[in-house]
Amino acid sequence: MLEEGQLYSPVEEHDDGTVTVHLAPNHPGVADAAYLARRAQIARLALTWRPGEPVPVVDYTDAEHEVWRAVCRELTAKHRRLAHSAYLEAWAAVDLPTDRVPQLAEVSERVGARTGFTFDPAPGLVPLRQFYGALADRTFHSTQYLRHPSQPLYTPEPDLVHEVIGHGVSLAAPPIAELHRLTGEAARRLHDEDALRFLAKVFWFTCEFGVIAEGGELRCYGAGLLSSYGEIEEFRRADVRPLDLLEMGTADYDITHFQPVLYRADSLAHLMDVVGGFFATMDDETPARLRGARAAP
Repeated sequence: MLEEGQLYSPVEEHDDGTVTVHLAPNHPGVADAAYLARRAQIARLALTWRPGEPVPVVDYTDAEHEVWRAVCRELTAKHRRLAHSAYLEAWAAVDLPTDRVPQLAEVSERVGARTGFTFDPAPGLVPLRQFYGALADRTFHSTQYLRHPSQPLYTPEPDLVHEVIGHGVSLAAPPIAELHRLTGEAARRLHDEDALRFLAKVFWFTCEFGVIAEGGELRCYGAGLLSSYGEIEEFRRADVRPLDLLEMGTADYDITHFQPVLYRADSLAHLMDVVGGFFATMDDETPARLRGARAAP
């Protein structure tokens, strides 16, 4: 099984202050020296940033703005057909620019005005406890780099498109923001690493790849689907199952392919009752209790 953390390219900080971003061999930018340097430059901004300071401003290039424009242009129509209404309402409310890359501080200001969530810069992968725990404080750790311009509709790793169009806009929807906050509170209660991984898997199948019934159709609310040009068109062809906390918390998944199994909430209220209730009450013993309940005659 490939884990979610493997989505990120390792960032190495050297003694002389320089930074190297190690892209996977199949990454579109792995042989592009200019792109590698750009990734290192943006990663260094996050590495030198300290909490309480203004979020670093990235002077995005024309090529990066064009990537953002292309993604927004292609995803907007797909969202109207396939995204849950809570997401569409949040998108209209935050009114992020579609003709240029928004600054992370700008996203914080617009999303924070609705739900209090703000965005801290991250050079790449953030440790599970730090990432999930910060959600309790309504803080989301976000990258600031964009995918390689040769493939604006594809990325093998989370980038600013995923963080903002996927998670950022969703966090302007009060129910989804609350689901993230409850995730953070649960993570802070956990001491057992297996329990934390169980939580992370439930988060993956809901906040990242969750689908929901609305108006007689299946729509998506998961950030991974909302930010993916290809997968958003395919999720209705997946093996869509009812919400099942034990299955979600123990399932293997492969990050390199479209998710073949998804879990459906019957409504937003159902999502908050089942998944929100799970995060609100989870402790280190919850996975064992769920297994025991399933095994009971």
